[in-house]
Parts: sequence; structure tokens; C-alpha cells
Amino acid sequence: MTAPSRGLSVSIYVCAFVVGGVLMGFEMLGSRYLFPYFGGSIGTWASLISTVLCALAIGYFAGSAIVTRRPSQRVIAVAILIAAAYLALVPATADPIMETILNSLGDGPSATLTASTALLLVPLTLLGTFSPIAVSLLTRAADDAGRVAGLVYGVSTIGNVVGTLLTTFMLIPTIGSRAITYYFALVLALCAGVLLLNPVKRAS
Repeated sequence: MTAPSRGLSVSIYVCAFVVGGVLMGFEMLGSRYLFPYFGGSIGTWASLISTVLCALAIGYFAGSAIVTRRPSQRVIAVAILIAAAYLALVPATADPIMETILNSLGDGPSATLTASTALLLVPLTLLGTFSPIAVSLLTRAADDAGRVAGLVYGVSTIGNVVGTLLTTFMLIPTIGSRAITYYFALVLALCAGVLLLNPVKRAS
């Protein structure tokens, strides 16, 4: 396996933290988009959490499939960029989509699951591809795989915690859900740009 440059390695770990933060931060924002239409019951939260977990599972499976097809940081950069574009559309489209689902399906489990899926599944699936591909890019030898996987998922999980707390206790009370969504889209686009600016590294 070809060793990644130091700059690329640092960029991937930084992006792992940022992607983890945005991922969980947007889950918390999802509650703000859904609650006006479907309420804040445990059923709504169950729908949000289940959708996030399904998105991550799909993303992990997709990422593991990409790993077998000569992955590079450009692949994850494009995935992150598409996720950023999706998030940028959410503030303008969420209300009409939520209203349509509410009018069509009511406010029961099928409605909250559909609404959560429409809001979260695509961007979080794309972000979920990051970690498996990142591990592949950072692994220099088979003996390094466990250590690298632990570091990538550990850094990403710390990002999850920071994103959850920062979004819930600081960002939502001060700047509102729609502005935060745009900021998240911008941060993801910057991450994609950083990855694209590094020399391409492919697993050999």
C-alpha cells in the first residue's frame, strides 16, 4: 500500500472530525424541521434516530464497496460535496415537503419515517461513506488497519459529540436552524475542497 502524504493524512483526520460533527449536528437540526409538523414525541425521535442509523449503515456498506475499486480522496470529496449541495437546498424545500407528507400521510409512524428519510437519508448516507474509504487511504500495511480504523472512528465520534452539543446548546438558540444548515453546507464544501487540493492517493 502506498503511504499517504502527511498533508493528506492530516486533512483526512480533520475532515473526519468535521464530517462527524456535521452529521450529528444535522440530526439535531432534523428535529427542528420535523417538530412543527409532527411534534416532539418519542416516535418522532425514533424515526430520526432510525433514519440516521440506516443512512450510516448504507454509507458504510457503500464505502466498503468503493474501497475495492481503487478509492481516492476525490471519491469522498465528491460525496461530501453532494451532501453539502443537498443541505444547501434543505432550508428552502423542507417546509413544502413536510406539509406534503403531513397532508398525505398524517402524523403517524409512516409519516415521521418518510419525513425523516426525505430530510436525512441522502446526505447522511453520503457522509457515511467517508470513514471506510478514509481508513483504506490511511492504512499503509495490513498490520496498521486496526489502529487506523480506531483513530478514524474515534476522531469521527469526538466530532459527533462536539456537533451534537455545539448545535443543541449554542447554535440553535443563537442563529436558528436554517442558518445553521447553510453553515453546515459551507463547512462540508470547504472539507471537499481541502481533499481535492491534495495530491490524489489511491489504494494499491
